[in-house]
Amino acid sequence: MGSGKSTVGELLAAQLGVAFRDTDADIVAAEGREISDIFVEDGEEHFRALERAAVRTAVAEHTGVLALGGGAILDDGTRELLAGLPVAYLSMDVEEAVKRVGLNTARPLLAVNPRRQWRELMDARRHLYTEVARVVVATDDRTPEEVAQAVLDALELKDV
Repeated sequence: MGSGKSTVGELLAAQLGVAFRDTDADIVAAEGREISDIFVEDGEEHFRALERAAVRTAVAEHTGVLALGGGAILDDGTRELLAGLPVAYLSMDVEEAVKRVGLNTARPLLAVNPRRQWRELMDARRHLYTEVARVVVATDDRTPEEVAQAVLDALELKDV
């Protein structure tokens, strides 16, 4: 969360001449409400079910650059869907997260003690990200354009 998935994804799509899609945006559009509202009103389990379905649909239908929500990787089926695909994990440390998102309460999983929560989330997820990622690209102190170029280079993709 806050790694720049959407921003970098849009840049990558433009450089590659393909479409961009974000599964979080798909969920918001389908539900007609923000993800934080889904968490509060229906709970994380309901959101994760929506997320699994959104990822499954997007992977099946979309041929361009796809950004997934930070927790999508928690699902075994999602990790299986991503196996063999050119997945990039955009990494950052907690200090960078603070700079980017302020670790504010608009992020439902960071509502209480955001620094500790962020670290715990990353400790629980990092190995899952690296499990499916073909490349890991650090985003700390880099512009979105620099990160996009690093992803292109690491995945050996050619920009147009």
